[in-house]
Amino acid sequence: MRTPRFYETQPLSDGLEIDLSDTVTQHVSRALRMRAGEQIILFNGDGFEYRAELTEVAKRSARARVTEVSEPARRSPLNITVGQSISRGERMDFAIQKTTELGINSLAPLFSERCEVKLNAERQEKRRQHWQQIAVSACEQSLRCDVPEVSAPQSLTDWVTSVEADLKLVLHHHTEQPLGDFQQPGSIALLIGPEGGLTEAEVELALAQGFKPVAFGPRVFRTETAPVAAISILQYLWGDLS
Repeated sequence: MRTPRFYETQPLSDGLEIDLSDTVTQHVSRALRMRAGEQIILFNGDGFEYRAELTEVAKRSARARVTEVSEPARRSPLNITVGQSISRGERMDFAIQKTTELGINSLAPLFSERCEVKLNAERQEKRRQHWQQIAVSACEQSLRCDVPEVSAPQSLTDWVTSVEADLKLVLHHHTEQPLGDFQQPGSIALLIGPEGGLTEAEVELALAQGFKPVAFGPRVFRTETAPVAAISILQYLWGDLS
């Protein structure tokens, strides 16, 4: 059985004994019914992994002591930033979960012209926190030791005009330019449109800001499928999928 693995926000170091967060305590005590002396693995996003031994387990509290620190080679050499147009329901959750598993470094939720989701400031922050937790959970499952940042929702225009990367790509099915035409980049910004697609004006704006149009095959993907397909190919070509 695989050792249970949890995300902790607090600083960690070898030999340190800590009070586990309420979230981790709930999993350890109530869900898994673990006992003192059992092993867990912690990570806090700093790139390291911390093996720890439970020293106390109660219904509402738990403590653990770090016994070993390691730095697994699980971070892709390719830095990928995704600008993902916001979609309804579980589609956005799916896109964030799967792109996190595939090794992205950050994701910006975008309001585009054909985006059907409307959020006021309070709901934007609640959704951002929810999406960030989706990324954390995906890191726990996929053994990542770093956590991609999900930024506050912003307009597509703001993101397109400010994002920086060696290679900036916009998924656009009306192109035949192959990825083989590009030099191997160290960083990529990837723009994904909404369910209705990007408008011609949005595509033109992206092109004016240095984005290159690219298509991954002859079929048109759904908004939640597009980043998964694209990042899989990018990681295979220039990252750590083999």
